[in-house]
Amino acid sequence: MAGTTSGSAGPWSTYDIGDQTGRVALITGANSGIGLEAARELALKGATIILACRSLQRAEAAVSDIASSFAVAGSIDQAEARDRLVIELVDVGVLGSVRDLADRVSASHSRLDLLINNAGIMAVPRSLTVDGIESQLATNHLGHFLLTARLFPLLQAADAARVVSIASLAHRRGRFDFEDMTLSSSHPYTPMGAYQRSKLANLLFTYELQRRLSATNAGVLAVAAHPGLTDTSLATGGDRPVWFRLLRPVVGQLLQGPITGALPTLRAATDPTVVGGQYYGPGKFQETSGPPVIVASNARSHDPSLATRLWAWSEQAVGLSFL
Repeated sequence: MAGTTSGSAGPWSTYDIGDQTGRVALITGANSGIGLEAARELALKGATIILACRSLQRAEAAVSDIASSFAVAGSIDQAEARDRLVIELVDVGVLGSVRDLADRVSASHSRLDLLINNAGIMAVPRSLTVDGIESQLATNHLGHFLLTARLFPLLQAADAARVVSIASLAHRRGRFDFEDMTLSSSHPYTPMGAYQRSKLANLLFTYELQRRLSATNAGVLAVAAHPGLTDTSLATGGDRPVWFRLLRPVVGQLLQGPITGALPTLRAATDPTVVGGQYYGPGKFQETSGPPVIVASNARSHDPSLATRLWAWSEQAVGLSFL
């Protein structure tokens, strides 16, 4: 069920993003799609952006792209813009890579105002990471669980920091079998089923994180967002059926652009009225498009026993205790 729009005259948009000068934001997967657009808008509002990406070449292209936006806006020159854009390489699906990223960021920054857990893969064939974790769960959930835990001291050091995790409409069909977390035996592996499970994990993590933050008065908010149906490489890549590839030109007409798709993320990250544990998504056509509003996730995502079990499994998988 959709919530209300912003308190401004019209639907919430990038014009509602307040001054971000002095804030430091880390965005995983910031080189494309909604991650790139979120990085662009936050940088244009004055934030320093850590682009945590797997590919140096793509990250550098993203920095050039964002810096060119400053020239169009006529605010600052591209050299100054590039000073606000920091590239850090990471493979979120590899726990050692996540630990290395967290160590570097902790050594170079005294605080982190905003962590946007955005990077993801979708509907890929079954594989296990070097850590023995099913790849979609590793990339979309577990790596971000570890990153949030390792960067938590920096988040606590900031004034009113936020953790924004990117979920999906696909969470509604997600299921967990804790006896078969690698999806090797109890059920036949399906690329979309594994993706749905990982997106449910994003919401279980967000809500459980907020419960624990509230219990400890940590001063950090956990919020989730989803982009609806957005035209990005994530939405159109992966193990797609033949009919999808053949109909791609038609399907593309039904998808909103990444700038619009990034609005729920940006609202969750910047709107001063946001409350921990909220979930933002598009407000039109069954949450598939439109300006961002508060939306509802399914009952399973709010199951505290399921969330606690996933949290315990995640702690064991990454080898640390978090909150």
